[in-house]
Amino acid sequence: MSTEEVPVLVSRRGPIGILTIDRDQRLNALSRATLQALGRLGKELVDDANIRAIIVTGAGARAFCAGADLKERQGFTLDDVRQQVALYRTELGVLDKSPKPVVAAINGVALGGGLELALVCDLRVAAAHAVLGLPETSLGIIPGAGGTQRLARVVGEGRAVEMIALGRRLTAAEALSWGLVNLVVPEGEDLLEATLAWLSPIACGAPIAQAAALKAVRASFEVPLERGLELESVYYDETLRSHDRNEALLAFAEKRKPLFRGE
Repeated sequence: MSTEEVPVLVSRRGPIGILTIDRDQRLNALSRATLQALGRLGKELVDDANIRAIIVTGAGARAFCAGADLKERQGFTLDDVRQQVALYRTELGVLDKSPKPVVAAINGVALGGGLELALVCDLRVAAAHAVLGLPETSLGIIPGAGGTQRLARVVGEGRAVEMIALGRRLTAAEALSWGLVNLVVPEGEDLLEATLAWLSPIACGAPIAQAAALKAVRASFEVPLERGLELESVYYDETLRSHDRNEALLAFAEKRKPLFRGE
């Protein structure tokens, strides 16, 4: 079976699931099959009780994802394009709403839909040579896979407009200073290994508390403050009733590390 038939690879490193876009020859561009594979395999990892976090990355060192597969789109009608854009929401929704933290390991350029894919993730780690941008307006369109909405939530309105309207591309260092990425991995270090090491607090952490925290933070963007505080109390109560919370108290008393089971 060719790579084009299996455009996304899934693997597991202990409690961390890894989705790798395996289209290095196409700069890991998002074809229709790629989006559908991300949705299908993403759900598989979300539903796996042994997985505590998910990493999304690309094959090779050139690109995390260069955006839409323009070669594929050459034969698209306008309705085909509309259907393709809709797939970003339907197929990537499983990652967007994942109760487990999702991390983009940006191993090269992340442009257009590639950066929008990274913005679907909760956290972003970038190789030092990575470049990030939303160049759509230079092509006579706008970001259509959530970029106009998610970017502003991460970097603020002014910087989002600068990136989108001016087509500004950021180096990894600039993206870090803007808060667009959380960590930059120096040249010479393995990006995936560094990301896995960085995620160790999640890998051995309390899944119920992590999921509750994600729900509370996400709610802060959707509801007024007063309602958000009410929801925080609801999610906090979920953790109080967990075995993990009792285990944490017992481990503290016994001066050992807690062993969280997600119960």
